[in-house]
Amino acid sequence: MLPPPAPQQTQILRRLLLPRAGGRLPRTVAVVGNAPLGVSEERAAAIDGADLVVRMTTFAVDGEQPAIGRRTDVVVLHRAVQPGPDTFRDHAARLYLLAEPGRAFWESEPLPPWWPGDLELIPISNREFTSRTRRALRLGRVAVAWPTTGTLAVHLMHRLFPHARILLAGSSLLPGRPAVRPAARAHLDHHWGGGVALTPEHRLDRERRALRSWTRAGWLEPLA
Repeated sequence: MLPPPAPQQTQILRRLLLPRAGGRLPRTVAVVGNAPLGVSEERAAAIDGADLVVRMTTFAVDGEQPAIGRRTDVVVLHRAVQPGPDTFRDHAARLYLLAEPGRAFWESEPLPPWWPGDLELIPISNREFTSRTRRALRLGRVAVAWPTTGTLAVHLMHRLFPHARILLAGSSLLPGRPAVRPAARAHLDHHWGGGVALTPEHRLDRERRALRSWTRAGWLEPLA
């Protein structure tokens, strides 16, 4: 069966997310990445106080010390994820979105057999969403390249809720964080544990420029 037309995909995904935001269009959406962050009650309160909280891949929420908050409404993950302590915890209470950018090229791996058997996954349309993020990053002429999960999540939330303010925390690409040099591309530092692998399909310099541009546009607000 063919997928529904792209505009219908947008409407379907928006309607699935609205109940997670209390049944109304969110005014603030917190997108929380996995880069290391120090203790901050203000940041944690801003994340947990957003209308919608989106986390991704290998994550853990706050314990005793406040830094990145505890709420998780939506999880964006991919098939190659190395799960963190909270990636699948309380999965029945969350909405999981599956990013599959590699399917537009060569990837066709099955879902890992060790994922929860009752995990309900909603695919993120490459045609409607990932391809538009690639264009926003000016990756159209790059043979094989796609956005990291965090940048895809930011752009996806903006497309679904264009009037919302997107709060971004825990991104390795935000201003003020050390740049990832080519010689150190193997891993990115992680908030709760060891580094995670960075695959060669990503173009972090372009993503960094896009995040700066979106911040200047006024709809993206980095959380220090």
